[in-house]
Amino acid sequence: MERAEAEAVYDAGREACVAFLLELRARQERELARLEARIARLEEQARSSSRNSSKPPSQDPPKTRQQRRAEARAKAKAVFRADAERRRAGGQPGHRGAGRELLPEDQVDEIVAHYPERCAGCGHEFGVEERVSSGCPGRHQVAELPPLRVIVSEHRTHRLRCPRCRRRTTAALPAEVAGSAFGPKLQAAVVTMTVRNRVSRRDMSELAGELFGIGLATGTVDAICQRAAAALAEPHERLVAAVLESGVVNIDETGWFRAGQGRTLWAAATPSAAVFRIAEDRHRDRLDELLGEQFAGIVCSDRWWAYDHLDPERRQVCWEHLKRDFLRHAEGSGEQKQFGEAGLALTRRLFAA
Repeated sequence: MERAEAEAVYDAGREACVAFLLELRARQERELARLEARIARLEEQARSSSRNSSKPPSQDPPKTRQQRRAEARAKAKAVFRADAERRRAGGQPGHRGAGRELLPEDQVDEIVAHYPERCAGCGHEFGVEERVSSGCPGRHQVAELPPLRVIVSEHRTHRLRCPRCRRRTTAALPAEVAGSAFGPKLQAAVVTMTVRNRVSRRDMSELAGELFGIGLATGTVDAICQRAAAALAEPHERLVAAVLESGVVNIDETGWFRAGQGRTLWAAATPSAAVFRIAEDRHRDRLDELLGEQFAGIVCSDRWWAYDHLDPERRQVCWEHLKRDFLRHAEGSGEQKQFGEAGLALTRRLFAA
């Protein structure tokens, strides 16, 4: 306010001055309330981390990660110091070893016997006739790959002339052979490495030569994968039906890249099976496509908005997400802190039950 405006208010009289001061105070209180609310929001955002929200650890502030690591190191050092005072180094008495278990003899392909050449006491050299073990031998097993080479079978279709009508007839290849130039085990290995382990077609072409000793073009690798997809279509439909017939299905979605473009990977899982589907986005329509119109079970999910249209009686919100939210509130103050602590107590009672 300029001086001239202030003098004009003063000259207007006592009532005008009082009204102006009250209005000024009201504006200041409103502005103060707005700023306090903003500060509270910013403080809550600053407290938000992967511990108490759905943010991934990669989005934690660097200082927060450093503090957590420092606290973890300090805690580990304290534990080590306490253990060092009452435990000696190495495995403790009663501790079960974690060494590799030996296979029984009937599962061993080759046994190689080793004998000492001379006595460790007097130096006597043992002869072949003296190689009689005086106790159970020590056992050490080595696992090794055999030389890998593809077995190539040539199928020849012969022609025979009939002695009666003199017509020539050529043999037909069996259906399991005629469909491809590659056997089912080789195709299964190619599909597993290409699809399950996400080896590129080009890299799979190189690996086929290096591991199996056979040349496969990148187009051939892709053709094998396409045939496998066609063969698995019907079992995949049965799998989807089995998941959607379950009484409870856990559903989640995450970002995915396909051919350099952003996509969404949806997952629907039960204790015994899981279905994954790459979709265009994370919208409700993709969820409806995954569940179908006949699904009548319960959906367990996070609180992404695409699930909001589900009947609350058929939806279970993920308690891990709820627990993180309660933790964030419990780290606040006042009524927010009380609310968060009550939620954490409820969570503990729920899982204790």
